[in-house]
Amino acid sequence: MAAMFKALADPVRLRLLSRVASHPSGEACVCDIADVGVSQPTVSHHLKKLREAGLLTSERRGTWVYYRPAPGVLASLGEFLADTEKVGKEEIALAAQTS
Repeated sequence: MAAMFKALADPVRLRLLSRVASHPSGEACVCDIADVGVSQPTVSHHLKKLREAGLLTSERRGTWVYYRPAPGVLASLGEFLADTEKVGKEEIALAAQTS
């Protein structure tokens, strides 16, 4: 999880993941998501980091590469955040009881 959140700490990577995940077809060609305000080589670098962190998978089709969220990764991130919120609320309630 730490590697995933570290990868998502960069605003460009977060924007790229969001564009891939919200694409109507469930996957996006790099040509569809490259307009994030940085150069094409920088986009490729960030997409590579997202793949290395286990957030995206990719498939080459001809000259283009298509990206999709790794299976189950978005649900896992959501569950982790929900669990973290629950634990945080429990710790706050416990601290309030002891003070």
